[in-house]
Amino acid sequence: MTRVLVSGGTGFVGRFIVEHLLASGYKVTVGGRVRPAEAFFSHPVSHVPLRLDADADQIAVFDDIYYFVHAAFEHVEGRYRGGEGSDPEGFRRANLDGSVRLFEEAQSAGVRRCVFLSSRAVYGETPSAVLDETTPAEPDTLYGEVKLAAEDALKALAAHGFVTASLRVTGVYGPAGPGRKHKWEGLFANYLAGWPVPPRIGTEVHGDDVAAAIRLMLEADPAKVSGQIFNVSDVLTGNREILAVLQAAIGCRHPLPAAVERADFKEMSTDKLRALGWAPGGRERLAATIRELVGAAQTE
Repeated sequence: MTRVLVSGGTGFVGRFIVEHLLASGYKVTVGGRVRPAEAFFSHPVSHVPLRLDADADQIAVFDDIYYFVHAAFEHVEGRYRGGEGSDPEGFRRANLDGSVRLFEEAQSAGVRRCVFLSSRAVYGETPSAVLDETTPAEPDTLYGEVKLAAEDALKALAAHGFVTASLRVTGVYGPAGPGRKHKWEGLFANYLAGWPVPPRIGTEVHGDDVAAAIRLMLEADPAKVSGQIFNVSDVLTGNREILAVLQAAIGCRHPLPAAVERADFKEMSTDKLRALGWAPGGRERLAATIRELVGAAQTE
């Protein structure tokens, strides 16, 4: 059974990755500051202490590890863009220098593949109509700059025997872990209370579909993924569509927010990832998940 180390495995996205790999037959070790609660995952996982610290010698965490998925990221709670708060230098040291140190240690320890969870934020406000992997990356936030620099550092390490890939992920949705709130909890509450909800659109992808993309990076022909960047996105949606599903599920008659012109939003092309066999759930999964989240809230 192949062992995978997932840094940040107890985070919102990290939990999807761990669960998907467990269901796919992998043996998972979670790396992080705090050991996960006993029932946090559907099956037992091992844990190793891990932090984003460029000065720390942590090569021992890679003992017996075949693959490394790096999803850990230090930021102000609830914020990624702007997640540096009042400490931009500390943010950069942890998330760039600390990540690069882990990449280098993974390679030195004999890890075969390393996958980095990057972000749509690397593109910034580029004028390109559609964002594909050849679109020039022009980040306009420190978050985007750090993600792009980490991508570049990992790509430079790609070599025979050390396959690397970075996934530029858009907004992730789905049920949160035990005792945690999902990303639309506040949106749902405001709408059900009858408060005005601002119009908004954005691209979204289910957490399990992100995890499926990561598994592809672990299993695909190395020649097709090593040193490569892949966009991970699924549907362009927004508050009006999301709340329309909620409205239909529970019969709420509060007015929906105004529609937003979709042509003004730049979508990410995922043709490169789909060519490897990736098939996200689309609008059917989006609607089913919203109904699942509503149902879960009603039973609490």
